[in-house]
Amino acid sequence: QVQLVESGGGLVQPGGSLRLSCAASGTIFSINVMGWYRQAPGKQRELVAVITSGGSADYPDFVKGRFTISRDNAKNTVNLQMNSLKPEDTAVYYCNAIIANRSYWGQGTQVTVSS
Repeated sequence: QVQLVESGGGLVQPGGSLRLSCAASGTIFSINVMGWYRQAPGKQRELVAVITSGGSADYPDFVKGRFTISRDNAKNTVNLQMNSLKPEDTAVYYCNAIIANRSYWGQGTQVTVSS
């Protein structure tokens, strides 16, 4: 069984920064893709950042230049550095991992951007 546990959410003022972390545990041989998604109240879950095992990252335009995803393959961890945060970044952020063609999710961590 694979578990993903996120940490690092919280309350931050507009323009501030937060760093989210996610650790995968369980029977894991390799993780193909890891990513971060978010879901705001009343909205669909959306992709925020994704990174392959080789380190190739991709971002949607609304976070490009502000968010940076990174991973440690040896530790099965993925991080999301979020800078220049805006109120519209407020959401529950979820870690995702694709392992042996199965998708796993963390429980989510709340990020609130407000003055």
